[in-house]
Order: sequence, then structure tokens, then C-alpha cells
Amino acid sequence: MIDHVAIMNETPKNSTSPPDPAEKVRNFPTTPGVYLMKDGQGRVIYVGKAVNLRSRASSYFTDAAAAERRTAELVTQIRDIDYLEADSEVDALLMEARLIKDIQPLFNQELKDDKTFPYLEIFIREDFPRVEFTRTPQARGTKLYGPFTNAKQLRGTIAVLQKIFRFRTCSLEIDEGDERWRWFRPCLLYSINQCTAPCNLRVTKEEYRRDIGRLRMFLDGKKDRLLKDMRKEMEEASASLQFEKAARIRDQLKSLESMNLRGDLEEHVQPEVFYIDPKKGVAGLKRIFKLEEPPRRIEGVDIAHLGGGETVASLVQFIDGLPFKSGYKRYKIRTVQGVDDFAAIREVVARRVDRLHKEGEPLPDILLIDGGKGQLSSAMAAMRALDIAPPLTLSLAKRDEEVFLPGESEPRRLSRHSYGLRLLQYVRDEAHRFAQHYHHILRRKSTLGE
Repeated sequence: MIDHVAIMNETPKNSTSPPDPAEKVRNFPTTPGVYLMKDGQGRVIYVGKAVNLRSRASSYFTDAAAAERRTAELVTQIRDIDYLEADSEVDALLMEARLIKDIQPLFNQELKDDKTFPYLEIFIREDFPRVEFTRTPQARGTKLYGPFTNAKQLRGTIAVLQKIFRFRTCSLEIDEGDERWRWFRPCLLYSINQCTAPCNLRVTKEEYRRDIGRLRMFLDGKKDRLLKDMRKEMEEASASLQFEKAARIRDQLKSLESMNLRGDLEEHVQPEVFYIDPKKGVAGLKRIFKLEEPPRRIEGVDIAHLGGGETVASLVQFIDGLPFKSGYKRYKIRTVQGVDDFAAIREVVARRVDRLHKEGEPLPDILLIDGGKGQLSSAMAAMRALDIAPPLTLSLAKRDEEVFLPGESEPRRLSRHSYGLRLLQYVRDEAHRFAQHYHHILRRKSTLGE
């Protein structure tokens, strides 16, 4: 059941004529909180939240509310009204959801079983539990909060809480024991300190789950206990000279204590962060290119040069949608003079596939070339010259993110939101980064004599 202080302004039990609710709301505070409307028998028939309790509760006692179809029946049954103050709009939103779940008021009845309303869901069985906004909660294996009455405000609440507890909201299936995740590239949320990047194993499972535990305490309405526990943990960390840990807890405490969100929670909703989901990316490529099996091994090739000198190439390897650093290779271009990307592509592709062929190794499921139609044609020419049947070979042009395929005169334009395209972009960008890094090493050696 809900764990709250006694409801403010509760009508005395011996009173036979409770105050007029329309007059009572004039004395409500102008702070965030929830209001509870009661019928003639003292039963709570509706629970609502407010940024400004006095203003919101008063709006029900107007001619417009009495005439409005959505509120007319409710207004006729209100005989009393109470309130509970909250520290912030976030607290009010969570308090409203808990009260509705516990009390199940008559006029909130549509929220009790209707799964089209939004929930906050924590996947507690995962190594690094993710937090999601959902309208279709799982039957088991998760901790569910809600339902909530406003989808945008719930999204805003998740964004605010993520700044404090730094949990992940992506759907990646992260296994702490899989070392390949150490080479995964975190999304934007890590860069802006709103996620601890478990996708790159930059946080231990124990540390991450500790933050999730704190989040759950807050969502369960145990904020005071949470603050007390965190202060104690901060002092212990400081006493044991774990100053970085102590500083992080201190910052979380400050954020929780100063969560003064008097404005519109919807303003906190963030644009979507487009992370790369390896599993969905691989499945997307299988579907897009009508492959018999998901492409397990993808190799990407790029060329780097500066002013016609020190032309180099890179080859990166992805397995099951994740970077496989042991398969990365660098090439100095031997047969090309000056700037000629097409010839450089022919050389590096020929060297790569010829070596795999001679060693009896299979070709990759997908060979991705950084560039357009000309670079793709050069790669195909290299394999024809060796009389080697090519794998699925693509090129991805940076300008418009167009995908070129052999034998197709027009490029394919995939949806910018496609998981398959995002994975191809990741491979392409990683090949470019690796080539540029090698080129800079050679330039430094040449310039400084290292």
C-alpha cells in the first residue's frame, strides 16, 4: 500500500457538514502535489496531480468544468477535497500513479486495467537493467510503475531521472561476460553524462545495479530513506579515500534535493538518441538484402591520404554486429602513386580476398566499401581479376547515406531510422576512424622521425 504522510486538511470525523470544496481549494498551497476528490461517503473518487495545487484544483469548480463532458459527472459528486504536497512535479507524477494503483478511484477506473496507458518498466533480470517507456508491459521479469495519465510527462520524468541515476534506455542485450562489448561505441547519452555506458562495460554490474536500486527506492516513494542512505554511503566512501565515488554520490544528492521542476515536465523530453542495436542491425540487413541467414561477419574498407602522400587503407571486422578488434588490419598502399582512391580500393580488396582464398578462410558475409559507385566498381573488379566469387559487396556514400549494389544503376535509400543502415554507418565510420588513425601515425613518424 501507499506509504505517505496523513492527507492534509482531512475533514474531522465528528463534522457533519464538511467545508464547501470550492471554498476549501482557495486555501490550497501553490506548490506541486496531488489532490484527492471525495464523495458524500468520504470515498476517494478521483486522484489528480498538479504543478500548482490551488490553481489546478480550483479549475474543477467553474461553470466550464460543470459543462465539460469529461468532468461534468465527476463535478456533481464532489463533496470534499484533500491534497498531498510533493517536492517537485516529478514527485507529484509518481505519487499520483501510486495512489491510483492503491486506491483505484471510480473516476480513474479507466487506468486500472487498460494497457494502452503508459508505464515505466525496469528489466530487473538483465545484467544491466534497462528502463523503458512502454504501453505494452511484459508479463514477467520486470518491475512496473504506473499506469501514468500523461505520456509526455512520463517521458520527461524519465529524462530527468536519467540525469541523476544515469541508467540506460536502449534495448541492447548486454552480457557482462562478453568482452566484445568493450569495443562498442556508446551513444550520445554517455557523452552528456546521462548514462554510464554499460554497452561499453565502462561501469561494473554491481555499480550499475546499485544505481538502479536507488532509482527504484525513489520510484517507490522512499525518497527520505534514499537520501539518508546516500549520505551515509558518501561519508563512508570519503572516509575510505574513494573520493571519485564520494563526489559522484554528492552530485546525485544535490540533484535529488534540488529537483525543483515547477515548469512543464514535457519540456524535458529529449530527442531520440539513435544508438546501434547489433541484433536488430543484423536482422535488418538480412531483411533488406533478402539474405538466407543473418550476416555474422561484416568487413569494412576505407582509404586515407593527405596531399597525395602516405596513402593507407583500413579493414575493420564486425561479428554479430559488434566490432572485433582482433580482426582489424592496416595496409600501406604499394602500387598507387598520387591520389587514386579507386586504384587503392582495388589493391586492398585484392590483397584481402587473395589472402583469405589462399589460407582457405571464408570471405565475409558482407564487404562494405566507404564510397560510391566508383569505389564499389573497383572492389568488384579486384575480385573478378582474381576469379573469386564475391560476397555481398556494398558501398555506402557519406553525402546522402546512399547504398550502392553491383548491377543496380540507382542507389538504395534506406530509412534513416533503419537499424540495418545504422549498423552499416557504424562499420563505415569505424573503418574511416581506423584508417585516419593509421595515417596520422605514419605522418607523425615521417615528420618527427619517430
